[in-house]
Amino acid sequence: MRPHVRSALPVLLCLGAIAACTHAPQAPPGAAAPAGLAYPVAPRSDTVDEYHGVRVPDPYRPLEDLDSPATRAWVEAEASLTQSYLDGLSGRDALRIRIAQLYDFERTGIPFSANGHYFYTDNSGQQNQSVLLTVAPLDGLPGVALDPNVLPADGNPIVVGYVISPDGALLAYGISLSGSDWTDWHIRELASGQDRPDVLRFTKYYRPVFGRDGRGLYYSAFPAPKPGAELSAADLNNAVYYHLLGTPSSQDVRVFADAAHPERQFLPHLSEDGRWLVLTSGEGEVGDKGLENVDLIDLNTPGSKAVSLVTGFPAAFEYAGSEGGQLYFLTSLEAPNGRVVSVDPLHPQSAGWRSVVPESADAIALGEDSVNVVGHQILVNAIHDAHSRVLRFAPDGRALGEVALPGVGTVSGFQGHASDKEAFYSFAGLVTPSTVYRYDFASNTSQVFRAPRVAFDPSLYVTQQVFYPGKDGTRIPMLLVHAKSVNPQGNNPLLLYGYGGFGIPMLPRFDPALVAWLEQGGVYAVANIRGGGEYGEAWHRQAILTHKQVVFDDFIAAAEWLIANHYTSTPRLGIRGGSNGGLLVGACLTQRPDLYGAAVAQVGVMDMLRFSLFGQGAGWQGDYGSPQDPEQFRALYAYSPVHNVRSGMRYPPTLIVTGDHDTRVMPMHSFKFAAALQAAQAGPAPVLLMVDIASGHGGGETVSQAITQKADVYAFLLKNLAVAPPAH
Repeated sequence: MRPHVRSALPVLLCLGAIAACTHAPQAPPGAAAPAGLAYPVAPRSDTVDEYHGVRVPDPYRPLEDLDSPATRAWVEAEASLTQSYLDGLSGRDALRIRIAQLYDFERTGIPFSANGHYFYTDNSGQQNQSVLLTVAPLDGLPGVALDPNVLPADGNPIVVGYVISPDGALLAYGISLSGSDWTDWHIRELASGQDRPDVLRFTKYYRPVFGRDGRGLYYSAFPAPKPGAELSAADLNNAVYYHLLGTPSSQDVRVFADAAHPERQFLPHLSEDGRWLVLTSGEGEVGDKGLENVDLIDLNTPGSKAVSLVTGFPAAFEYAGSEGGQLYFLTSLEAPNGRVVSVDPLHPQSAGWRSVVPESADAIALGEDSVNVVGHQILVNAIHDAHSRVLRFAPDGRALGEVALPGVGTVSGFQGHASDKEAFYSFAGLVTPSTVYRYDFASNTSQVFRAPRVAFDPSLYVTQQVFYPGKDGTRIPMLLVHAKSVNPQGNNPLLLYGYGGFGIPMLPRFDPALVAWLEQGGVYAVANIRGGGEYGEAWHRQAILTHKQVVFDDFIAAAEWLIANHYTSTPRLGIRGGSNGGLLVGACLTQRPDLYGAAVAQVGVMDMLRFSLFGQGAGWQGDYGSPQDPEQFRALYAYSPVHNVRSGMRYPPTLIVTGDHDTRVMPMHSFKFAAALQAAQAGPAPVLLMVDIASGHGGGETVSQAITQKADVYAFLLKNLAVAPPAH
C-alpha cells in the first residue's frame, strides 16, 4: 500500500480552517497563526449536508480525498514548519535519548506451544520488532523461528501475529505494511526456514486457524479494495474461506458468508478435537458492539452446513475453548458482568445452554481473551476495581480458588490447550515492566519465566487508587502514579488519560516512555470512566448511544477533582487519549477548553456525522449510534468535535496525531479537526497536527518509531505545561 503522505519526515501540521457547524460563527480562511507560525490554507468546499431538517456545512470535505493533489500539497507544505517546531522544543533530543534508554531492556512475550514445541517473542531492547524464538524442551537453547527485522524492507512490513499448526511444523505469520489493518498471512516451514508460496490476502483483525490435520487454514477475509481506496474502503462482504496448502488462492473455498447482511464479519475458531469450526459473528468488527451470533460447522462431515447456536445478536458470545465434548463461551446474556456457559455441539437444540460459572460482582472483560479452557480447568481473568484477579474452576463449574498474583496489576495470557499441564501469563503495572510467569496446574503455583532488567528503579514510584464522584454522583476509580519524592497535592504537572468506550477496561499497563514523564516530576492519572468495561456491561452501557455524553462528563469530573484536590492546576493539566480516547479528548477540549493546559488527541474519531462511511466505522454504531436516526443524530451532533469548534475561543495548546496508514480511523478525522481548531483559535496557543509516516492506528509500529513519536509528544507537553526540560 502506498502512503498518501509523501514526506519522509514525521509531520506537524498547523492548519487554517473554519468551524464546520451551523450553530457556530465561521472564521475566515487563512486565519493568523499564533506564536509566529504561518499556516497554509487547507482545501475547502461549500458542501452542506442535511440531517433531519438540520443543514450542516462540511467545508473540509476535500480533506476526505487523501490522495488528491490539494490534500497532498497541503500536507507537504507543512513539513518544513513541522520540523522547525520540533527542533525548537528545548530538551527534546535529551528526552528522546532517555526514552531510548528506557526502551532498552529485553522483553519476552508469553510463550505458546504446539506438539511439545514452545514459541515466544524476544526483543533485546534495541530491535525494531521482536524475534520469534522456538525451543524444545522449555529449558533448552532457543532457535530463531522468524526474525521480522530481516524481512525485505519494501513497504515497511510489520509482523502482527503468529499461528502455529497443530504439529508445530508450520508457522503462519501476518504482515501489515506500515501498520495498516490490511494483513497478508504467509506460511513458513520451520524445519527449513523457508516460506511456502501460499499467502492469505485481504484479511483484517482476525487470525486464521489451521485445520486439525495441518493441511490447510480457515481464514476471514474481505474483497480486494480498489486501488487507491485502501484507507477509505468500508469493511463489507466479509466471508470465511478454506485454503488448502499448495493450491492457488483462487481455488480457496468459501465456507461461510451472509450475502443478505454485508456488514457482518466472522471470527473463526477450532475446537480442541478439530471437529467443530466455531464462527462468532458481529455487525461490524466482531466484539465492537458486544453482541454476537454463533454458528457451528461440523468438519467431520464434508459439505456440512452451518448450524446456528445464537441468532439475533442478543448479547456477547466469545468462544473460550472446549473440553469433554462441550464448547465453552463467555457471555453477557442475562449477566452484564459476564458468565461462562457451555453447550453440547452434537445436541445444541435439545441440550441447550448450561450455566457453568455464574455472574459475580467482579466483571469479566469482553474482547480480552478473559476466559480460557486450559489444563482441564476454566481460568477466568476477572476485574476487581480496575485490576486483575484470576479465578479457577473445574469444567463443571466447581470453584477451585484463585491464582496467586505478585501484586495489584494487569494479567494477560493463560491461553493453551485443554490437556496442557502448564500455562503462561504476564503481569504488569504502570511502573512494573511485564514479567512472564509459568503456572503449574498440579501445584497451583507460579514461577518467573522471564523478568526484565530496566534502566530505572521501580521502587522510587508509588501507585495509588482514588475514587471521585462523577457529575451524577457515580463513584469512579482513578489510578495515579508519581515519584515518591513528589508531593501529590503540590500543583504538579499532571497527564490525565482516558478511553471510555466499547466495554474496554483501562487496566494498569507499563509504558517505558511514561517513566521519562515521571522523572520530570510529572503525575500520571488513568480515569476508569464509564463506557469502558471496568464494572462490566452495565458500566459500558451507561455511556453509549444517546448517553455518550456521560463519558465526557466523567472525564471532565476527573479533571475538576484533580484540580480541586490540588494534585494539579489548569495551566499544568494535560489530557491525552487515543482512538475512542482521541474522540474523548476532542469532545472534552471543545466542551471545556478553559480546563486544560494542553491536550493530545491521537488517531481520534472526530467527525461523528460521517464516521460510519469509512473503514471499520459502520461497526462503531453500537457505541456511537447512527446519524440517520433523528435522536441519535442530535446526540452525535451535540458532541462531535469537528462540529463543536467555536470561532473566537481560546483553546489550549493541542497536538492532534494520526497515522498515514490508519485504515481503522481514517486520517480525515484528524485533518478536519485540526483545521477547524486552528482557524477558530483566538488565543496564542498552537494547534498542531502530527502525521506519522509509515504508521497505522497503533501509532509507532516499530520501537524506533515509538521512541520518536513519544519523545515528540512528551516534549510538547513539557513545553506547554511549563515543565523544565531534561538536561542534555
